[in-house]
Amino acid sequence: MILSLAPMEGVTGYAFRKAHAECFGELDRYYTPFLVPPRLDFPFANRYAKELCQEGDEALDVVPQLLTKNANEFVWATQLLSEMGYAEVNLNVGCPSGTVANKGRGAGFLRDLAALEAFLQDVCVRSALPVSVKTRIGFANDNEFEEILETYCRCPIAELIVHPRVRADFYDGAPRRKAYGEALAKAPFPVAYNGDIFSVADIESLVAAYPETRHVMLGRGVVGNPALPRMIKGGPAATADELERFHDVLFHTYEERIGGNAVFRMKEWWSYAKELFVSPISVQRAVRKLKRVDEYEAAVSKIFRTEELVVDRIGQ
Repeated sequence: MILSLAPMEGVTGYAFRKAHAECFGELDRYYTPFLVPPRLDFPFANRYAKELCQEGDEALDVVPQLLTKNANEFVWATQLLSEMGYAEVNLNVGCPSGTVANKGRGAGFLRDLAALEAFLQDVCVRSALPVSVKTRIGFANDNEFEEILETYCRCPIAELIVHPRVRADFYDGAPRRKAYGEALAKAPFPVAYNGDIFSVADIESLVAAYPETRHVMLGRGVVGNPALPRMIKGGPAATADELERFHDVLFHTYEERIGGNAVFRMKEWWSYAKELFVSPISVQRAVRKLKRVDEYEAAVSKIFRTEELVVDRIGQ
């Protein structure tokens, strides 16, 4: 089974994939947080360029994800990415953010299926790279997915990654796995699953219901528990020492890139990782108001010395 890292804005970028591969072993594939394509004949904006062609990435299978509804800019971006050595590109049709969706991008693309199909029919022919799609199953309700799936099935995409929620859900409620099953049964291309895989039991339940599953994308589950992919493959949960080393590599990679702002970026990680501890509220309180690097490092050292982990029970 393919296990990949989901694109999560501000969370699963270069620093996270570097730390995870170094501390817990490589995943089969890594999807970048979304990149906005540049205008024709221009390079990627600096903030996106920093996410691409990083040291160590050449040893990993990294798939850039693009967020756009402009076909010409999408195709231009694939040419740049091909020259950088990437082998695939992914289209974001799932971002639920209002600022994104209101412009007809991300999940907002699902409100105009004729435009989405025209876009895919065009870019899949002209793209310098195979095009996969990460999608939600509707904008407002589940009933939209039948037509959405038919639209995708008419397009020559390389793979469809299904996050079985609608845009209106954001990340609330249970994923509707039945929609994923429908895609598995009907699609003429490979189909992957993404959504609420937080434990070994979660993926076992998915595979039991849909034994044809071949690719599972992990998001919040692996951010909060970086040992989860290893556990899925039959390995052990993380030890306190492993988790602390992972934290240190992640933090220092952020420091090298953004200096003292690394503290604020790490607070995002702690919002997920706190659940690995018996007292997540205590962990959150220990870091939430810190701004200085020295204060942050002292607080984190204390967390790993005094707070009890529950990670050994996550896979049960």
